Amino acid sequence: MKASELRKLYIDFFKERDHAEIGNSSLIPDNDPSVLFTTAGMHPLVPYLLGEKHPQGKRLVNFQKCLRTGDIEEVGDASHLTFFEMMGNWSLGDYFKRESIKMSNEFLLDVLKIPQERISVSVFEGDETAPCDMESVKVWKELGYRDEQIFYYGKEENWWGPAGQTGPCGPDTEIFIDMGKEKCSKDCQPACNCGKYFEIWNNVFMEYYKDAEGNYQKLKQQNVDTGVGFERVLTIMNNVDSVYDTELFLPIINKIEKLTGVKYEEDTAFQYRIIADHMRSATFVLGDDKAVVPSNVDQGYVLRRLIRRANRYLAQMNAPENSMSQIAEVIIKEYSHVYPELLRNREFIITQLDKEEKVFGRTIAKGLTIANKIIDNLGTSKVIPAADAFKLYDTYGFPLEFTQELAREHGVSVDADGFRKLFTEHQEKSRAGAAQKFKGGLADSSDETRKLHTATHLLNAALRQVLDGDINQRGSNINSERLRFDFSFDRKLTAEELAAVEQIVNQIINEKIDVVCEEMTVEEANEQGVVGVFGDRYGERVNVYKIEPYSIEICGGPHVDNTGKLGKFKIMKEESVAAGVRRIKAKLNAE
Repeated sequence: MKASELRKLYIDFFKERDHAEIGNSSLIPDNDPSVLFTTAGMHPLVPYLLGEKHPQGKRLVNFQKCLRTGDIEEVGDASHLTFFEMMGNWSLGDYFKRESIKMSNEFLLDVLKIPQERISVSVFEGDETAPCDMESVKVWKELGYRDEQIFYYGKEENWWGPAGQTGPCGPDTEIFIDMGKEKCSKDCQPACNCGKYFEIWNNVFMEYYKDAEGNYQKLKQQNVDTGVGFERVLTIMNNVDSVYDTELFLPIINKIEKLTGVKYEEDTAFQYRIIADHMRSATFVLGDDKAVVPSNVDQGYVLRRLIRRANRYLAQMNAPENSMSQIAEVIIKEYSHVYPELLRNREFIITQLDKEEKVFGRTIAKGLTIANKIIDNLGTSKVIPAADAFKLYDTYGFPLEFTQELAREHGVSVDADGFRKLFTEHQEKSRAGAAQKFKGGLADSSDETRKLHTATHLLNAALRQVLDGDINQRGSNINSERLRFDFSFDRKLTAEELAAVEQIVNQIINEKIDVVCEEMTVEEANEQGVVGVFGDRYGERVNVYKIEPYSIEICGGPHVDNTGKLGKFKIMKEESVAAGVRRIKAKLNAE
């Protein structure tokens, strides 16, 4: 089965069941500091899962590009990826568990023709938050599934969300396909990661809202959020052993073979898969219209880590210079018919990869000098201390195995256990810091967030007025304390320009204008000169927020109903974040 065929089968199946197809959102979440990347198809839909009316109705379907790095150390096996595509269908207060499970089962059995005996399912076993999901169990049994095909797990396996610190969440039922391998042990079950079972579908029943204190409250609107692993289904339909053996990866792998002269086989599969996965992820992040660049913070840090990890393995295979950009060319060619932004941003992708390769080359060279000094100063101990090994990792990008290889060449070893302890401590600190930093998000509909969200519209309008309309929004990030707005512009704004922008925003606030939301088609929005129409990103109908005569934008986030409620607007900082992209941080103060 071709990738294009699978996408069409899925979309058509749900459109025939009254689901409206919606567009594919950016990998960089709009107005949401709770996560760095879009991690699931539901992420852009959070306001609607919380009760806002979606302009295309209560039943939706799409496929969404996603990126997760929580399992980055697992990349290299048969199924784990950082970038992936997720097919999904949603019910916003319409159907619930029974209808959702029946449709999923029908698609697998009747459309994809997967034998029912290969399928296992899991359900939430219950805890102090919510009871065992016996309703789902009952439906699966009605559909002909035996007790031995139904498994019960806790929150770690069968509870989804929220996407950030707070938000909608609930129990889920997951669907697994038996890949025909032998069980790794007598206790081998679908939750096992040995590769016997592929999880391909997750039906999340969003019944709860988790607040900042960790409490769970029942949602007024019950929703269904499903996610189908596109690459995993394609693997099953083509009867291959891993996602890397599908048409999505074979052209990338073939290019790596040509560049390195090293064959893709069992001994090299791990390195090949990391390079292929990380290069695909990096290409999509760089190819996003939000213009993320490699850096040492936030999305840029993740991007740099992916690029450097791929580069390391390419270097081990003696790949020539600019190999990463040559691999990216293949990815752009293979995907641009589905994701035209890759072709639109091709020059940016290639330039950034070549630049990062040169920067990393200098970093590696400096790291080798430091490593040699560490080894020369070991004296009689013959063991590189954990702190030194971790410094080589954290500062110079040396993975543990790289330092161990270097140590062996000099007849010494590395305190690997100590390194792993430091690495774990580093991860825990990073997670704790992220939990503090990325609070709020789309699920935060507090008064402060609504005000800042509305103020972003006013800022966009003021910038267009002061800079003669010569800007395009490249990103927006809002929490309860400040707004952050990225836009295309090729120079630093003057103090006079910033003062003028502030003055215009505060003038609109003082005029106490009603904020009006209207539903309309994309064509109607274009005719009215709406800001924010980006190609295929939207579905047939959109929400347009009007603050006339100053601003008219497509948007899905929460807003106040009158500009007079915003307070006083103040710009805190204006800076560059990439070539041709500026950033403004601003806040609202009470009058």
